[in-house]
Amino acid sequence: MSAVVCHSCWQLPPAFLPAFLVPRVSYNHTAKRSIKSISTPQYNRFNKGQGLPRLGTSTEAALERKAYTTPLRTGALGTKKGMSAVYDAETGRRQAVTIVQMDRVQVVAHKTRDKDGYYAVQVGSGWKHPSNVTRPLLGHYAENGVSPKRHLVEFRVKDEKGLLSIGEMVGAGWFQEGQFIDARANSRGMGFAGGMKRWGFKGQGASHGVSLTHRAMGSAGQSQGGGSRVLPGKKMPGRMGGHQVTMQNVKVVKVDDEKGIVVLNGCIPGPDGCLVKLSDAIKKPWPEVALTTSKAQPAIELLRATR
Repeated sequence: MSAVVCHSCWQLPPAFLPAFLVPRVSYNHTAKRSIKSISTPQYNRFNKGQGLPRLGTSTEAALERKAYTTPLRTGALGTKKGMSAVYDAETGRRQAVTIVQMDRVQVVAHKTRDKDGYYAVQVGSGWKHPSNVTRPLLGHYAENGVSPKRHLVEFRVKDEKGLLSIGEMVGAGWFQEGQFIDARANSRGMGFAGGMKRWGFKGQGASHGVSLTHRAMGSAGQSQGGGSRVLPGKKMPGRMGGHQVTMQNVKVVKVDDEKGIVVLNGCIPGPDGCLVKLSDAIKKPWPEVALTTSKAQPAIELLRATR
């Protein structure tokens, strides 16, 4: 007797069909589609291995990450006097140097972690007439017992050991001959400059239909495909120079503590007469010198007691 199959069963959902009529389909849920790299990825020594410290989002964690590159002691301020040359007696070679003079560099105030969230030393240099100083700033100088300064700069330090006494003078002997420092200054302003001078563009051709645009920058961006606009950060003609530049690992050739002169190897940014911020180089070993002294502290305490 032949089996009779009801044609109405084909209209039912698959769950109601007989087992021999449902096709067997196997699914592999563990397989993932990905693009296989042609080249073997290079080994990265960062963030690899076990026992890595957990990154935190607190202020304490941020200061701990920066502790390795934060100088142990404060920096100093100087004025760039110009360039000269010295001769090495051993090799007989002429060496170009930059002369920086320090003028009455004095510690004005402190920044502590409990009050301000970080450690820093506020250093001033030069002198300014009290009539040319604002009253809030004049009160700041009077509170700390120092004379008004022409320049006032902060230098970050690692911990409280790098906080010098308020009122202490920082001379040229603060740096040692042969050590490396970082020199920061505002670069020489050159006014409005074109793309070739400012960014080193090649320029356009001298012939083949180029007319009066030999030094022009050319296209500034795409049309419809790029949004029909000039993207932010595009290198274009504009004001050149006049921004802070850091020259790292500058060697101290000679120090004259009596005249307040520090002679540096090579050139440093800024024109003659500009303010230069000198600090220990962060990419070289820290100099082995005493961090804190208390020469001026008794005088400051006596001044505060008599006020």
